[in-house]
Amino acid sequence: MPSLSMAHLLPIVMLFGSNIFMTFAWYGHLSYKSTAIWLAILASWMIALPEYMLAVPANRIGSAVYSAAELKTMQEVITLTVFAGFSVFWLKESLTWSHAIGFALIAAGAFFIFHAKA
Repeated sequence: MPSLSMAHLLPIVMLFGSNIFMTFAWYGHLSYKSTAIWLAILASWMIALPEYMLAVPANRIGSAVYSAAELKTMQEVITLTVFAGFSVFWLKESLTWSHAIGFALIAAGAFFIFHAKA
């Protein structure tokens, strides 16, 4: 069994961090709907900078061991995972069975992306 290196693990950790910032940048303002839209945009851009500071190096480091398709697939699965938690805990929205089924189908697609390499 091949060992996992930092090039395998670090991009995943960085993409999780990146997605936390991204999710707050894109959806955090929904909890503050009375705030002027220009302030929401400004705050979102300020939050997005650290997101890029994690995402760009994560993809650069990860490209040593993952294909671009694998990196994008990881990004999407991580995005859905972070967003599901954000929806429940920050926005106080519930996830339904249809959400779970949709996420499961995307996860199945991710399986096939990575399974092709084996």
